[in-house]
Amino acid sequence: MLWEGISEFVSVAEKNSFTQASQQLGISTAQVSRQITALEKRLNTKLFYRTTRKVSLTEEGQIFYQHCRGVLDGLEAAERAITNLQTKPQGTIKLTAPVTYGEQQILPLINNFIQLYPEVEVTAFLTNQKMDLVENGFDLAIRIGNLADSTLIAKKLSQRSNYVCAAPSYIKKHGMPHSLSELEQHSCLMGSNDYWRFIDSGKERNIRLSGRLRYNSGIALADAALKGLGIVQLPNYYLQPHIDSGQLITLLDNYKIPNETIWALYPHNRQLSAKIRLLIDYLAKELTE
Repeated sequence: MLWEGISEFVSVAEKNSFTQASQQLGISTAQVSRQITALEKRLNTKLFYRTTRKVSLTEEGQIFYQHCRGVLDGLEAAERAITNLQTKPQGTIKLTAPVTYGEQQILPLINNFIQLYPEVEVTAFLTNQKMDLVENGFDLAIRIGNLADSTLIAKKLSQRSNYVCAAPSYIKKHGMPHSLSELEQHSCLMGSNDYWRFIDSGKERNIRLSGRLRYNSGIALADAALKGLGIVQLPNYYLQPHIDSGQLITLLDNYKIPNETIWALYPHNRQLSAKIRLLIDYLAKELTE
């Protein structure tokens, strides 16, 4: 009720004409007149002097116009601000990602992104735990592999491969395994898990292994493999440059597990703003190149 007749009143006050106000608002002159009459009745105040030739504001109408014009200006500014948020990325993005993948792949791209969009601020929390996005106020999560059923919306960003590798110096000294059973005869560089994943006869299989080294750091495991200390199984972002350069040789490729998908997740009940949409598209483009 508070807003009824306000736009009509301001338009008539500025045009000094019911007819011109109706044309500006795209409604009939009769409708404009009804709204003004109802507004005057609600305020118990005469807002216009009306003659057959002229429409002008009363003293009360002039005071009311000044306040209404300010209110409408504020509303228009609010609408412009929302429109700008939808078209020009600005504000804070809060995201979470796995520790190593976040450090090596996501955060460097975030640094590039905020150079492109200097009005965007990013808060990132790296953890291998699956955080509750809604409860913890995250706009976005980066996840790897199979997703549990949830209310989150998922967009595919990229894929990661897992390789079994060893340095040529290790292979020269200890030979190359050709079957999964032969791994027990080798020095395996182990991470947080005590097993490696393979596809054997079309089914996924976990092989429990042991070795001289056990690190919860992929970077340290890759370094150990480069120095000929054993065989390692790691995602491609640890190994790919060394494979391309010949410093590491891939092994047991026939048993390699399928690529795992990298996902961007966000709450379904949160409208995707320009900054989040642009960041997801940017990550998808950069991670697939």
